[in-house]
Amino acid sequence: MPELPEVETVRRGLSPVMEGARIVRVEQRRANLRTPFPDRFVARLEGATVTALSRRAKYLLLDLSTGEVLIAHLGMSGSFRIRLPEAETIPGDFHIPRDRQAAHDHVVFHLEGPGAPAGTTVTYNDPRRFGFMDLVAREGLPAHASLASLGIEPLGNELSAEHLAALFRDKAAPLKAAMLDQRLVAGLGNIYVCEALWRAKLPPTLAAGETVTASGRPAKTLGALAGAIRAVLEEAIVAGGSSLRDHRQADGELGYFQHSFAVYDREGEACPRPTCSGVVERIVQSGRSTFFCPACQRRG
Repeated sequence: MPELPEVETVRRGLSPVMEGARIVRVEQRRANLRTPFPDRFVARLEGATVTALSRRAKYLLLDLSTGEVLIAHLGMSGSFRIRLPEAETIPGDFHIPRDRQAAHDHVVFHLEGPGAPAGTTVTYNDPRRFGFMDLVAREGLPAHASLASLGIEPLGNELSAEHLAALFRDKAAPLKAAMLDQRLVAGLGNIYVCEALWRAKLPPTLAAGETVTASGRPAKTLGALAGAIRAVLEEAIVAGGSSLRDHRQADGELGYFQHSFAVYDREGEACPRPTCSGVVERIVQSGRSTFFCPACQRRG
C-alpha cells in the first residue's frame, strides 16, 4: 500500500492540474469501489471548483467550492492518470507500471481551469478496488470515520520528542508497532518506520514506553527518532517516493529513494553505517517484515 511520501507525491502531481479547476463533467463507471460511492456523487461534483488539494495521513482531500470535501484513498492499486491535450502522465511512478486498462477506469473527472485546458481529464484507475471516495461537508471532516481517530502528522509541527513521549508513555508494545499505530502517528508505514529506526539507532523490538523516563520526559533517543522520521519522509518525497511496487512520480519517472534504503529489504547485506560491522536481519512483527541491524540498533 502506498505510504505517506507516495501519497504526497501524488498530491503534488495532481495539484497543478486540479487546483482552481472546475469539474465540468464526471463519469462514474461503477456503483462502488471498496465501499459504495456516496449518494448523488456525480451531481454533487459537477460544476464545483477544486479550491485546494491537501493530504491527511494517506488520504487525499479535495476542497470544493460547494463547501464539501472529496476524500480519496488509493488502497492497494489505485492511481490517478492525468490526460492533457498534449500528454498523459500518472502522478507518482510505480516500479511495476500502473494499470491503464479502460476496464479499471472507475471515475473520470473532466476539468477546465488554469492548469487544465479544455479536454483535460483526471482518471481514477483501481484494478483491485481497495480504494474509496467519499464526500463530506468541510465542517464534518474531522469527525469522518476514516479521519477521526488519526494521530499527529509526522511532517507537522506536532512531531517532537515531547509529543512522542506523551504518546509512548507506559506502552508495552514494541516501538515499531507503536510507530505504525495510526492513532498515534498518522501516515507512517512499514518501509519508512524501518528506515527511521535504523537512523535513530533504536531496536524495533524495544518497548515504546522504555523511550520515556519515569517522570514522563523523553529519553535522548526520542529526539533522534523524531528527527529521523521527519528526515526520511522528506527525503523520500523529494526523491519521488519509494518506487517499490507501483508508485510513480508526477512526471512518470521512477522515484529513486529505494536506492537509498539502509535496511529495508536488505536482509543479509552489510549495514551501511560506516562505523558498524553488522549485517541486516529480518524478523516478523505483527505479520510484517522488519529489517534492522542488530549490531548498531541497540538500546543505548
